Amino acid sequence: MALVPTEAMTVGAVETWKVKKVSIGHPGHHDNPFGLRLTAWMISKRIPDSAVPMFLLADHPNVQFNDLRTGMGSVRVDMH
Repeated sequence: MALVPTEAMTVGAVETWKVKKVSIGHPGHHDNPFGLRLTAWMISKRIPDSAVPMFLLADHPNVQFNDLRTGMGSVRVDMH
């Protein structure tokens, strides 16, 4: 049990909303290419969606994306 932390420090929505600028960095390997592009598009077009908490940043006045382009992959249509 010694390896289990007794406290956690997290940044929630309230703390995020208080900052002047939200900087989102994404290396591209935690989501698929379509999801990465959809997130950036929804936030840049200011389309909030409560089903995806990150999309609520669409209402924040200053959001900057720092995506690693090589990690974005490609989006293609596949027939299944």
